Amino acid sequence: MTDTNKRYDLTDDATRRKIFWLLQRVSSLSLWTSKREAFARFANAYEHAVNTWPDDDSDGIQDSHFPIIAEILAAYDRGLTELARGNRRVWQCGGPLQHASRRYAFLDAYFYPHPDYWDRGVQAAPYPPKIEALAQLLHASEYQMEYAPFDPGDGFGDLANLRSARLLLSPNAYERNFHTLPYPVFPEGLPEVPQAVGPVIKTGQKVPCDGIWEPVAVEWPKWLGIVPIGKRSLRNDGCFNYFIRGIRAPNLRDGVTGLFIRTRWRLLWEDRRYTDGVIPDESLYFLEAT
Repeated sequence: MTDTNKRYDLTDDATRRKIFWLLQRVSSLSLWTSKREAFARFANAYEHAVNTWPDDDSDGIQDSHFPIIAEILAAYDRGLTELARGNRRVWQCGGPLQHASRRYAFLDAYFYPHPDYWDRGVQAAPYPPKIEALAQLLHASEYQMEYAPFDPGDGFGDLANLRSARLLLSPNAYERNFHTLPYPVFPEGLPEVPQAVGPVIKTGQKVPCDGIWEPVAVEWPKWLGIVPIGKRSLRNDGCFNYFIRGIRAPNLRDGVTGLFIRTRWRLLWEDRRYTDGVIPDESLYFLEAT
């Protein structure tokens, strides 16, 4: 890959459309349903493998994961039922979909703790082929930045989850130590990013509605370049984020100093999907490369 250090301009229309679409995608009922379906396929394969694993195979499978697998599936079921009603609190701290994601991370970290392939919660070498086949099924339920709609107060302090467009747009961001997540295929004619007409809130204030928010900086026209006059204007000041209602608006991080920066967030799009009981066609979120 060659774009590790590439910067993405959030004033560029094409970039804005892609980030907006990807945030709608990662917060969609269809994507989280797809995650649940993929994890269920892994669960079935894991159960079959445990029941049929040869006793004389030196690369034995860890056979004690059934309780956590059942816990994750149950959390998915609770969360998807609520999300289908338009309840996005499923991503709050302790919410069922956030819980499913956290428990999945634990399962992934301790899936095959064989000392030849694993070290302190991290895969250290390629798994044996039959174990790797199961691991690939496990990873098929992952999506890049799937935690984007989570409450940023959990595990990230008060720092925005999506701090750079690179985390969604760079192919490098999809690479893991021993597997690579599929890069999304964008549909032709991505929709325009709506003109922002919603409220502007500051770091620390409660978010009034679910949706996609843009960090903005305030600019004032100045007389002789010194004295502020007239009406203020707002310009983009970072990457969009998805927030759920009721959380505290987070900080951004300065790219040079690493310090947290208080910022203003402007609503771009209020998420009202599924609240009327209607599940729209979201098949464009799962296009495959040709």
